[in-house]
Amino acid sequence: MSKRLNTAQMLVKCLEKEDVEYIFGIPGEENLDVMNALYESPIKFITTRHEQGAAFMADVYGRLTGKAGVCLSTLGPGATNLVTGVADAHEDGAPLVAITGQVGTERMHITSHQALDLCKLFEPITKRSKQIVRPDTVSEVVRIAFKYAENEKPGACHIDLPVNVAGMEVSDDERPLEKRTAPPEMADINSIEDAAGAIFSAKNPVLLVGSGAVRSKCCESLTQFAEKLKIPVINTMMAKGIIPYDNKYSMWTIGIPQKDYANKVLDQADLVITVGYDIVEYAPVRWNKEGHRRIIHVDTRPTHINKYYEPEFEVIGDMAHSLTQIRRRVHRNSEPEYALKVRGAMEAEYEAYAEDYSFPMKPQKVLYDVRKIMGDEDIVISDVGAHKMWIARHYHCRVPNTCIISNGFATMGIAVPGAISAKLINPNRKVLAITGDGGFMMNSQEIETSLRIGTPIVILIFNDSNYGLIKWKQMDKFNKSCYVDFTNPDFVKYAESFGAKGYRIEAAEELIPTLEEAFAQEVTCIIDCRVDYDENTKLTAHLKEVYASEI
Repeated sequence: MSKRLNTAQMLVKCLEKEDVEYIFGIPGEENLDVMNALYESPIKFITTRHEQGAAFMADVYGRLTGKAGVCLSTLGPGATNLVTGVADAHEDGAPLVAITGQVGTERMHITSHQALDLCKLFEPITKRSKQIVRPDTVSEVVRIAFKYAENEKPGACHIDLPVNVAGMEVSDDERPLEKRTAPPEMADINSIEDAAGAIFSAKNPVLLVGSGAVRSKCCESLTQFAEKLKIPVINTMMAKGIIPYDNKYSMWTIGIPQKDYANKVLDQADLVITVGYDIVEYAPVRWNKEGHRRIIHVDTRPTHINKYYEPEFEVIGDMAHSLTQIRRRVHRNSEPEYALKVRGAMEAEYEAYAEDYSFPMKPQKVLYDVRKIMGDEDIVISDVGAHKMWIARHYHCRVPNTCIISNGFATMGIAVPGAISAKLINPNRKVLAITGDGGFMMNSQEIETSLRIGTPIVILIFNDSNYGLIKWKQMDKFNKSCYVDFTNPDFVKYAESFGAKGYRIEAAEELIPTLEEAFAQEVTCIIDCRVDYDENTKLTAHLKEVYASEI
């Protein structure tokens, strides 16, 4: 007679049923049974050097694949180390399932070593946080966690497994539940016709597109919609590439703190059509401060309540279908001349840095050169800091999910572990982590993980020896800065100490050949590049002039 499975083994069987490929994490005493079960499983366990790195890897896995990334920790400090990455996935709309070990149920009623109420801890940063309290509940808890994590809007879920429950036998009739997905719902025809009528009568409609459109894979239908109806498209930071940046109707990215070119286009709009727009990405008060703008909300779910975001019409259902049906009911002839004029000014500014060989390098020139090296399908993972603002403005995409920016929770330290995950699932694409020196040092230990598991990424460090975004904001507000400066290690030697390759840019002309050489290596490479962040405050002054000017 075969031995019965224990709860930990059934948990792993359930994860296999959910098509889990990788689990990122660090083993601990309270999940020994889970690790032993994984040893016999086709699921690959990626041992990381910090639980936050594990959570970020699962986060980016979920963002790129649409399937829940899985991270695992032990109880107590291991679990608390997951929190930042789990919160990032939840706010950014990335499906993720976090699994934590826990003390035995016999210890939960008393003060106990490393014991925390992890379900309460994870509750505010997840869609669902549940503990497996009996062996016969494991399949239900797992199925529900993945269903909630992957359903729109995706986010994080948490499963807590007490150590004694993990070792309990499961009855012979227990099995993993089937993974089933419901067909997409289609928008009501009346809402489609109402939206079509509003667009037909509008003089200056504008599309504002968010990350939900990327998840819904409506790139083609959105591009056709914009081209046929001649409507300018503005994307959020998390929707880069939803329309090719070189399409004449693409007004590029909105979301930096200052009023930018895209804001000028929005200011002229008498109707804003939001598609997959999430108010966490770019607050509606930033573009609808008076609260009187006419809005059509196109999404798979109803709008959030916000006094600056009250759509006149909501078209709720499959976004590609909704856009196609609206497009077929509207005819427009006039070109958005003002928007096209603004686009011309944006293009001229972008190209102005093509031959700028000053050093330290201007961030505009760094990103201009990076774009030359990266193919349309290659992936940039941005960290958070001043460089993120420049990436938003100056790194342009033709394809969705080729520039990953965290702009829901906006967490420093995501770039290096995120790039490792991106390379793991896209081994034939170039993967570039662009990070500030502050964000880099927050999870640089994962370089060892990259080398150990064979994911050769390239890391480009914007080196300015301070927390550049905070300094930028201090200079804007007080005309001085404080408490933001620090020193850095020798990044070339630091890379070599891991067994990676290190490069230092000492002239602007060196960046492109260095990137080419780094991507030709079979190990992770770190490129240290000094940047001229005087451009930050110059940009603030420049954009004030742009916004006040008539284009």
